[in-house]
This record gives sequence, structure tokens and C-alpha cells, in this order.
Amino acid sequence: MADAPNKADCERVFKHIDKNGDGKVSLEEFSDAVKEAGATSNVDVAAKMKEIDKDGDGFISLDELWEFFSAHPQILKEAVSKVA
Repeated sequence: MADAPNKADCERVFKHIDKNGDGKVSLEEFSDAVKEAGATSNVDVAAKMKEIDKDGDGFISLDELWEFFSAHPQILKEAVSKVA
């Protein structure tokens, strides 16, 4: 299925968001990515971060981002178009 989420795309988006390359996305990095995507006016960044950060460590891991994108494939598609 062409519209199914693709883990390679998720990894590419994750690496783009993870500016310092430490393997996790901080609130600051996530906020910057949301701003870069132009979605700041209708997104509560801290609340969205909490939603994605399933283990509550204050960071988004690749697995957590993949879980989110798997549930929201359209958002992954939009993110990939911004990174490409």
C-alpha cells in the first residue's frame, strides 16, 4: 500500500528534527520542527510532545515518533515533504 507509513521516512524525519544528533528529540528541537513546518498557530507544542513521549522521559525517541506516525500517516507524509 503506497500510503502506509514507512519506517525509513520516519527515520529521515527523526534525524532532521534531532539537530544535535543525540538520538532523542528535546522539547526545543520538537518546537523548532513544528515552527519549521508552519503549524505553530494551532499546535500546543508541549501537549503534543507529552502525547508522543510515551515513556515520559521528556524526549521523543525514534520508536515513539514511529508509533505516532503509524497512527497518523498523513502527518508523516507532510513531514517527509518538508524534509525532502
